[in-house]
Amino acid sequence: MDMYAITTEHPLLGILRNVPLEKTIDYADAAVRGGVAFFEVALNSPHALEQIAMLRKHFGDRCLVGGGTAITTERCRTAVDAGAQFLLTPGTPVDVLEYCAKNDIALLPGVLTPTDVAVSLEYGFKTMKLFPAGSMPMSYLKDLKGPFDDTHYMAIGGVNPQNIRQFFDAGYLSVGLASSLMPKDAVAANDWETCEAYVRDLVSRIGRN
Repeated sequence: MDMYAITTEHPLLGILRNVPLEKTIDYADAAVRGGVAFFEVALNSPHALEQIAMLRKHFGDRCLVGGGTAITTERCRTAVDAGAQFLLTPGTPVDVLEYCAKNDIALLPGVLTPTDVAVSLEYGFKTMKLFPAGSMPMSYLKDLKGPFDDTHYMAIGGVNPQNIRQFFDAGYLSVGLASSLMPKDAVAANDWETCEAYVRDLVSRIGRN
């Protein structure tokens, strides 16, 4: 299932990578209060499956929760079993693309090159995650969309408060942030009000509701 509608509706993806299990709900709650209702839990983090289940139970239909770094079909299966509503990959493993297409699983395949884009399109995925987006010039997306004009992209990797607006100006539908989503010192201190305000500022920089 292509994720165009979802990424259009949710311009900011909050990525939970190595967030301590005991902070999971407080961390996500702060993000939700700040204006984010779209989460990825990195599947190579400790307790990832438990965190997906926790977030789904806590938020119900109020948020979308997915599994990232889904680089094998086994990871895909266990993430979906835990409650993941969509998946993301850092690349284009054909077995994962085929598995998700066959089972109608929403997927953002990770792409960087024209070859990656072509492979994703072969399996019906027109909306993709460009990674690492921050390592490429802002003009790269326009060049990529030249031959692939019916494709859409989320930017992940290198997005921060200072450049977040530039990605949207360059044509990205949405962005994902992990370590830049909240200040590390505030998270360590359980200062969730500061974290909420930080996320709200990020959302305001996007300039979309």
